[in-house]
Amino acid sequence: MDLIDLRRIESMTVIFKRLILVATALAVLSACSTMKQTRGYVPDEKLVNAIRVDVDNKQSVESLLGNPTMKPTFDDSNWYYYSKKTEQWAFFKEKVSHLDILAITFDDENYVSDIRHYTIADNRIIDPVSKKTVTHGKDVNFLAELFGNVGRFGSAGGGPEAGN
Repeated sequence: MDLIDLRRIESMTVIFKRLILVATALAVLSACSTMKQTRGYVPDEKLVNAIRVDVDNKQSVESLLGNPTMKPTFDDSNWYYYSKKTEQWAFFKEKVSHLDILAITFDDENYVSDIRHYTIADNRIIDPVSKKTVTHGKDVNFLAELFGNVGRFGSAGGGPEAGN
C-alpha cells in the first residue's frame, strides 16, 4: 500500500468515528422526553355544585363524590379532593403544571359548612427544614471558652466524697 491509501483509510476512520459519536448523541437525546403524570381525583363540577351548605352531610357528600383523597388524621371535619398534573424532563426536578383542590368543611353535626376551591395560584411553597438549629444561651467566642473556667474550680474539699 502506498501513502495515499493509508491517508484515505485514516480519514475514513476519523469520519466513521465522528458519525458514530453523532448517532450516539442523537439516540441519547431522543430518549429524553418529557414525562407527564396526573395524580389524584377532583369530581365533576356538576356534582360539586349539587352539594348544598347546611343541607348535605358526610354521607350524602360521600355518595355524590366518593371517598375523599385525603382526610386529616386528627380532624375529620375537613375533606380534600385534589388532582395535580406534573411534567418532568429527564432527571430534572418535576414541575407542577396544574393543581386543583376541593376542600369541604363539616360542622359539629356533620353537615357541610364550607366548600372551597384552590388552584396552583393559591399554592405556597414552604421549607420546614432550616439549615440552622436555634439555640438559646450565651454566645461565646474561642477565648471565652478557653479561659471561661479559670478560677471556677478550687481546692475547697479535696477529693471525692461519698454520694458524688
